[in-house]
Amino acid sequence: MQERRDISIPEWPYAWGGPVGTGIIKASADDFIVKETLPFIPEGSGEHVFLWVEKVGENTEYAARVLARCAGIRQRDVGFAGLKDRHARTRQWFSLWLPGMEEPDWSQAETATIKILKTVRHARKLKRGVIAANHFRIRIRNWRGDRVETLRRLEQIGKNGFPNYFAEQRFGRNGQNVNKALALADGKRLKREQRSLYLSAIRSYLFNSILAERVRQDNWNRLLEGDCCQLRHSQSQFWVDDIDDLGLRKRMQDGDINPTGILWGKGEHKEHGRAGVIEKEITGQFPELTELLSQFDLKLDRRAFRAFPGQLQWRYSSPDELEVEFSLSAGSYATALLREMIVIEQTLLNGKAIS
Repeated sequence: MQERRDISIPEWPYAWGGPVGTGIIKASADDFIVKETLPFIPEGSGEHVFLWVEKVGENTEYAARVLARCAGIRQRDVGFAGLKDRHARTRQWFSLWLPGMEEPDWSQAETATIKILKTVRHARKLKRGVIAANHFRIRIRNWRGDRVETLRRLEQIGKNGFPNYFAEQRFGRNGQNVNKALALADGKRLKREQRSLYLSAIRSYLFNSILAERVRQDNWNRLLEGDCCQLRHSQSQFWVDDIDDLGLRKRMQDGDINPTGILWGKGEHKEHGRAGVIEKEITGQFPELTELLSQFDLKLDRRAFRAFPGQLQWRYSSPDELEVEFSLSAGSYATALLREMIVIEQTLLNGKAIS
């Protein structure tokens, strides 16, 4: 049997010339605050109870287990729109399916790290990805850098966006989720949640590799022949036939549309033109990953190469503390924005080293 190579997570290339400062994030949970916004308002009646939950230092799936135990239901009957950072203070919605059941005493689910702020009924389960935006307030401690260049970089990101990389947490500690996924090719059986996590890491790795090549070629934010574009603030997509169309160029410049990269899976592969050549060249370097993904029932999808922060604001609360606030659409990572402006130094949170 041919020895399998170890796949490492590289330093993905920067779009705007690299960081212009250094700093520490997540020195405390209150240095990294995330608030989720849904694209709808719960109706007030129905079989599902929506809980508006604040958690500190806990991951989303742990909170879901706590809520399921309190309600006496299966964890699969608990819904949430997205995974939130553990090393943070976050507010997000959970749904619990309680058909014809009385609501439990929710205070029994509360702990020093989990608080239930609001409850309301709704007709349908909260599904993954159903998020209008996540709003971030981040304090960067021990900031060191050039204020003028930092201001320019923030303005540049606000106007032109940043590469929509999947961030480090997607790949696990030292990036090992990708290599752990390859054990599936040897027939290793894993729990469904763990298998999904590892397969997502593979798709994310392939996407980042394609985006990285577009960044190296300086065309991640420009139209290429064969690009599939996605409308900003929408999942609607269309293939580009004429990159010289002045209307499309203007929409691209304004950030109304963004080129996309493949999230590998089953479906009709329509890659063509120069954009398709890049995708095929990069994915062709990792046949063990594409072959593994083809064995599982993951639906082919696409993801925008470019992300834009909404409501971007910043201020220096002291000479060595920079605070930034912004909103991002579902699936985009705050740390992917931060890496374009600072080198994030390692720090301690509750006595443990984190990145």
